[in-house]
Amino acid sequence: MKIKYDAELLNLMSLFEKITGAGLKDCFFNKDKIVFVVQPGEMGRALGKQKSNIEKVERAVNRKIKIVEFSPDKLTFIRNLMFPLKIVDMQEEDEIVTIKGPDAKTKGLMIGARAQNLRNYEEIVRKYFPLKEIKVI
Repeated sequence: MKIKYDAELLNLMSLFEKITGAGLKDCFFNKDKIVFVVQPGEMGRALGKQKSNIEKVERAVNRKIKIVEFSPDKLTFIRNLMFPLKIVDMQEEDEIVTIKGPDAKTKGLMIGARAQNLRNYEEIVRKYFPLKEIKVI
């Protein structure tokens, strides 16, 4: 799947890289947030000291942001995407990823109302990896 960027996204990516100095893989709008996917190993640089870069970027774009570290491993990427939610165990079989959460509250946050969070995670993961479904048990 070819990813196309408009002028607004290109400007956001340029601004993010200028403020943080981190290498960026992707950037997209997700509901009310802007999600920046940084290259592997760039998370510390993207966050900055005491997460100061997050605040600088949020002020500059006047929106909430989420920073996710990319990983060439699908399960590691999903773990990074769902952070700070705790994942007890994760397995993949036939492009179906099964996640175990530590408690009912965390599972509820992973799934969301009418499974909207889960479908959202699936959509993001499909940008980079083949995936049929994510299940939370």
